[in-house]
Amino acid sequence: MVTENPLSVRKPDDSFAIQTFDLTRIFGKILAVDGINLDVKKGELFAFLGPNGAGKTTTISMLCCLLKPSSGTALVMGNDINKDPYKVKATIGISPQDTTLSDHLNPIENLELFGNLHKLPPKIVKQRARELVETMGLEDRAKDQVRKFSGGMKRRLNIAMALINDPQLVILDEPTLGLDPQSRRVVWKYIARLKKEKTILLTTHYLEEADFLADRIGIIDEGKIVALGTGLDLKTSMIDTHTIIIKAWNLTQKTIMEMKEKYEDVQITDGTMTITDKRVDFKEIVNYLQDAGTTIRSAYIKEPTLDDVFIRITGKELRE
Repeated sequence: MVTENPLSVRKPDDSFAIQTFDLTRIFGKILAVDGINLDVKKGELFAFLGPNGAGKTTTISMLCCLLKPSSGTALVMGNDINKDPYKVKATIGISPQDTTLSDHLNPIENLELFGNLHKLPPKIVKQRARELVETMGLEDRAKDQVRKFSGGMKRRLNIAMALINDPQLVILDEPTLGLDPQSRRVVWKYIARLKKEKTILLTTHYLEEADFLADRIGIIDEGKIVALGTGLDLKTSMIDTHTIIIKAWNLTQKTIMEMKEKYEDVQITDGTMTITDKRVDFKEIVNYLQDAGTTIRSAYIKEPTLDDVFIRITGKELRE
């Protein structure tokens, strides 16, 4: 049987950093990645989300040429992962989930070590190491051993090491995992600096991180891409109900019953009324309650979050 070449169906496009063509990976009887077709534009930060076991790590392993597809292929900066794995590897930098640092070395020495592994000229390695230490805000600690660094500083250095070979594509795998919220925000600032200078493929278990940083977001579940778009696109298109939260005094049982008859879901907790329905008119509800003698302390529309979208699409928490 002749198998159709996936490249004959969708044509390669130089405007994309990553193009996958029916990319598939099977482990025994398990279909881990199910023929995905995905385009990531050059210069964008693309967040790749999915619950554990969804196929995210397998997809990235194939894009990095660490795992061969069972069928299909992908182009990374125009290079075929099946035909030109060494060219692919030369164009990417990877910041893995587990930091790959030598604790007894200082940040400059760590960066020079990686630069040497990439077989870069010594002069270029020294120059890039100094520049990256400055870029990541580590110049004041340039002579300190990494074992003395905080978790956030180590994460920033780990990202810097992915940049030492000046890659066109940077893959950041859970770059803020385990950090406190303040340290996470600091790392975000440095990742944001890389946007437009590099193409970035980001995986994360923090949905607010994807929402804050990403130009576009792709959600994979059971080996398939199940949602794709900007954070705003996903939040507005995938959620078909709206919620109004009202903190009030003088809510009578009669008013509560009338609201429950009119709207799909009405909850009352400690003087706070939460109304959820496919159609909610903010002004209409506020006027109705005021006419009923209710004193409104505050009222606002609850915006949908990526958490809402993710659970709606996959039925799972991202941290499962």
